[in-house]
Formats: sequence, structure tokens, C-alpha cells
Amino acid sequence: MRNLLKTFLRDEDGAVTVDWVVLTAGVGFIGVVVVGSILQASTDQANGIAAYALQVGTDALQQPTP
Repeated sequence: MRNLLKTFLRDEDGAVTVDWVVLTAGVGFIGVVVVGSILQASTDQANGIAAYALQVGTDALQQPTP
């Protein structure tokens, strides 16, 4: 039993799996953060364009025609 425990503690076969799981989780987290920031920036830009288009359209309607 003692030899089995020593063999189990010295075995490093699963260590690579743990490393890959941690690495994959880190890459996934960074991906979510990047996509979230791009989504927020593009939403802000789209809202700015929509506000500008609305203002230009409103100004065009208020100008009298010659």
C-alpha cells in the first residue's frame, strides 16, 4: 500500500492535463474580455452614428424649401 501511494504521488501523467485546462480557461477568459470590449465600443459607435443621422434628418425637415 505504501509503495502504491509513493508511485501515485510521483506519477506526473495528469499534470499536463491540469496545465492545459488552466491555459485554456485563461485564453477563454481573455477572449471573452476582448469580445466584450469590442462589442461595447461598436455599440457606442453605432449609437453615435444613429444620433447623428437622426439630427441631420431632423434638421433637413425643419429647413424651409425655396
